[in-house]
Amino acid sequence: MIPRFHCPFPLAPGAHVDLPPEAAHHAIKVLRMDDGDAVALFDGRGGEWTGRLRRAGKTVTVALESFDDNDREPPLSITLAQGLPAADKMDWIMQKAVELGVAAIRPVACRRSVIRLSGERMERRVAHWQAVAVAACEQCRRNRVPEVAPLLDLPQFLGGSAGDNGLRLILEPEAGQRLAELPKPTGPVTLLIGPEGGFEDGELAAAASVGFQAVSLGPRVLRTETAGIAAIAAMMALWGDF
Repeated sequence: MIPRFHCPFPLAPGAHVDLPPEAAHHAIKVLRMDDGDAVALFDGRGGEWTGRLRRAGKTVTVALESFDDNDREPPLSITLAQGLPAADKMDWIMQKAVELGVAAIRPVACRRSVIRLSGERMERRVAHWQAVAVAACEQCRRNRVPEVAPLLDLPQFLGGSAGDNGLRLILEPEAGQRLAELPKPTGPVTLLIGPEGGFEDGELAAAASVGFQAVSLGPRVLRTETAGIAAIAAMMALWGDF
């Protein structure tokens, strides 16, 4: 498979594009690419360009040759609202959610979230998560990068989600309704997942008050880093392009 790189600026036919430093380093030092090797570039607006690598000292340039408008996006638009987990679990969740085809990711701080982020530390972490999403797109051949939204407290997220259209689901092991029992949605889906320890009763009630339906994935209780990924895979199998 041709190596793929994301360029954070618009691409155009016939252009000679300098790869961003991180991409250039990966192409030369990790993949051991050389002059004339084929690469694919995408700018996040849909489709991808193929071209040939050119090295000039430390600068790595790609001469764009042809365009493929294949987006590879699923017909089902899913936003994952993930309760903030501990340690580096969020990186894994981001990566796998992007590979499965989510349209956007919204980190949410819940009452049982162990990690607390604010200010500059929060901004750095969100920027890191966005970079994880970009790398996942490069690997899985997606041409549109899902947006990683700024971290919000759960009440802020629920207040903002009240105006959103589409199906709103919250994963709850004790829910009487299973995901497979729902009819196929006609619009976007927002999936809300709790952190370690799940949601408190007040949080479940607040989510229900703005239209979130509680669903389960079956009789077993899944970890936070498993639950959302399993639900997204199930929805893509039921209603998407799996």
